[in-house]
Amino acid sequence: MKENNNCHYQGKLTCNKNILYSIINLATNEISGVAGMSKKSGCCLLKIFQNKNFNGIKIKYDTNGTVIVDVYIDVYNDISVPDICSKVQENIRNSILSMVDIKATKINVHIINVIISKDENENASENNCI
Repeated sequence: MKENNNCHYQGKLTCNKNILYSIINLATNEISGVAGMSKKSGCCLLKIFQNKNFNGIKIKYDTNGTVIVDVYIDVYNDISVPDICSKVQENIRNSILSMVDIKATKINVHIINVIISKDENENASENNCI
């Protein structure tokens, strides 16, 4: 008896918006050099309408089943901005596609703050004391 391994399922996949927020949050924070999601997004409307559990992420759905993602992050001062932006974009794109099979057409990375690492901040304050 021969088994057919080519099973095709018909149906609809639904995904809660909080799942996408969580995937984007994890994918962004996995990248070395990202200090975290920014709590200051710069836009007052975004602060009102965004999910309070996931600051720094904005998701828009297209009519063709794709998403547009805006990520607002804080980074450390010793990184290359173009490199970290491309790494964040690629990791978000791959994570969304592999976990929920939704294509992200645009991923916009907004760097809001540059964080000085704790060691450099202590050295700077020691040098300023005379």
